[in-house]
Amino acid sequence: MQEYKKIIENGLWKNNQALVALLGLCPLLAVTNNVVNAISLGLATTFVLVASNLSVSLFRNHIRKEVRIPIFVLLIASFVTLVDLIMQSFFYDMYLILGIFVPLIVTNCAILARVEAFASKNTWDKSVIDGLMMGVGFTLVLVLLGAMRELIGNGTLFDQADLIFGELGLNLKVILIDQYKGTLIALLPPGAFIGLGLIVALKNLIDSRKTSAQTLIAPQTSTKTQPI
Repeated sequence: MQEYKKIIENGLWKNNQALVALLGLCPLLAVTNNVVNAISLGLATTFVLVASNLSVSLFRNHIRKEVRIPIFVLLIASFVTLVDLIMQSFFYDMYLILGIFVPLIVTNCAILARVEAFASKNTWDKSVIDGLMMGVGFTLVLVLLGAMRELIGNGTLFDQADLIFGELGLNLKVILIDQYKGTLIALLPPGAFIGLGLIVALKNLIDSRKTSAQTLIAPQTSTKTQPI
């Protein structure tokens, strides 16, 4: 149980691929101009992570080390193709918005890194949890950055939610600032870099304070009473 807890903590926070390893930044910065785009790409990436981790873990003992990277890439490309076809069939308008960044999931270093570093060395159950948590952690960063940019840029949240949620999405749009003229820089690449930098800085600040608190507590808990 402790191992699974560690995997979850690593995926969501300690080893979040977007905030710690800083992998997958190209799609993260490009499509997060609103929450809906972020959710769509996050779900697609999570599916590929879970499916790739599971496949590699199941067949890891049958893959020769010399050809493991090409095989990993082929497996990832297969699942990305599946996602691409599903989005074209059922979410075509969203597929057009995301554009090239759906096929480019193949080149997302975060996915290949987890397949190589974790799934190829662990059992399928741990690999599935690792892929799921890494995907959820990546998606949370996408959504947070998308919410920041959409709110500052347009004064709304969940705009165009109907593209993925259908008629239900029409009622999800929230206008937080009436007659808001918008802030263009938030929707442009510089706004994405600034927003991500603030999120990374906040995480580092939280980790730093947590480490400092543990350092202060440790000497007190480790002090032993010496016999007289």
